[in-house]
Amino acid sequence: MKMNKMSRLFSENQTVKTLKQAFSNRKLRMVLIFTSMFMFACGPMDTGDLTGVPGRRPWFHPQPPGTVYIPSGTFHTGQSGQDVFQSYLEPNRQMTIVAFWMDETEITNNEYRQFVAYVIDSVARVTLDDDQYFYPEDDEGVRLINYERILDWEKHKEDLADMFYQGNERFRGQHQIKTSKLMYHYQWFDYVTAANQDRNKYEPMDRSKFIKDVDILIYPDTLCWVRDFTYSYNEPMARGYFWHPKYDDYPVVGVSWHQATAFCNWRTIRKASYWQQAGALPNTEDFRLPTEYEWEYAARGGRIGNKYPWGGPYTRNSKGCMLANFKPLRGNYGADGGVYPVRADSYFPNDFGLYNMSGNVSEWTSTAYEVANNSIVHDLNGQNYKDVPERGPGSEVDKTKKRKVIRGGSWKDVAYFIENGARTYEYQDTSKSYVGFRCVQTYIGRSNRDKK
Repeated sequence: MKMNKMSRLFSENQTVKTLKQAFSNRKLRMVLIFTSMFMFACGPMDTGDLTGVPGRRPWFHPQPPGTVYIPSGTFHTGQSGQDVFQSYLEPNRQMTIVAFWMDETEITNNEYRQFVAYVIDSVARVTLDDDQYFYPEDDEGVRLINYERILDWEKHKEDLADMFYQGNERFRGQHQIKTSKLMYHYQWFDYVTAANQDRNKYEPMDRSKFIKDVDILIYPDTLCWVRDFTYSYNEPMARGYFWHPKYDDYPVVGVSWHQATAFCNWRTIRKASYWQQAGALPNTEDFRLPTEYEWEYAARGGRIGNKYPWGGPYTRNSKGCMLANFKPLRGNYGADGGVYPVRADSYFPNDFGLYNMSGNVSEWTSTAYEVANNSIVHDLNGQNYKDVPERGPGSEVDKTKKRKVIRGGSWKDVAYFIENGARTYEYQDTSKSYVGFRCVQTYIGRSNRDKK
């Protein structure tokens, strides 16, 4: 009788919970356990229903260390003050930005030195061309560097001599790396050109046309401290700012737009390599420079129409203390507590938790500079990055493609340039003692508050 009842229950596809509640007999419990084990061992039966690919796990975007979450939102970009003439060129405009992670501070000297150290090590291994520092070739003949094997610099001292200054180039007998050897190679995919040109899906173009190879010298231009200021003694900063431990947590400067972009690529590849070693976890988006509108949205900290990141219309607090590192009081550089750049985490953060979005050092964005960007870009994640075509045979390429927007103002700028809506530019291949950068990473998903 009981067995007939149990057969009926199985035929009606009762759940395990129902069976446990229906029977209390130990013998039947043993049958239940055995049956459950059999079902799990064989796996679920394909019922022919639409269930999606099995084995997909829930995934949430991990927060990169040192970043803060900037939620999706809408803001009004443009001047916060009564700059009538500028308003004609850059009318205020509503803009929607999707969520992203952003470094809470500018990239510091010590963080950028990690990049330099990696390139030094890589160049040395390639120079040696020793099999012990490489993995075996794959089926396509690709040979990757084995970074797990520590490079023995003392053993290969003579073989790596060319990486150091020699003869008359040596200064005071010091053993110093020749910075012209520090070349970083990377690739990027030109999605914009591919989207515009590769339109026939039945006869797709060779995608190698859209894969761009870049070689870039990555050592910062330490002489920018002397070059940027005529008739001014700044040699101590040229000698020590990038390497002295006192400046480890200060923002890196002397880095061009190209070098900042290369750093973002290296940071991406480095993290992706870790995930692959950890068990092929899904990759996140690449690290990159923010667009100028992402930067401004983040600087405003979720406020509306605020002139500065801290919200108020003044550069001092109620106690008379300066709220950013800039050039106040007709050239009294030290009135705000720092003559040159200060630590990247100085002053109070804005409401998103970002430090020094105004002052300290200006920051590179990925956006090509055009006076009327606000009028031409889309109102969803606005961006101007297209190369402007040549005006005619033999003519110069329009300067817009070579100029990149910088935001935030710096330690040597007056208050106007540290406003949230202020914007200017530098040429992408130049390096300045007052321009640094920070990275962002687009958030995958609707919001970090989602539970599934």
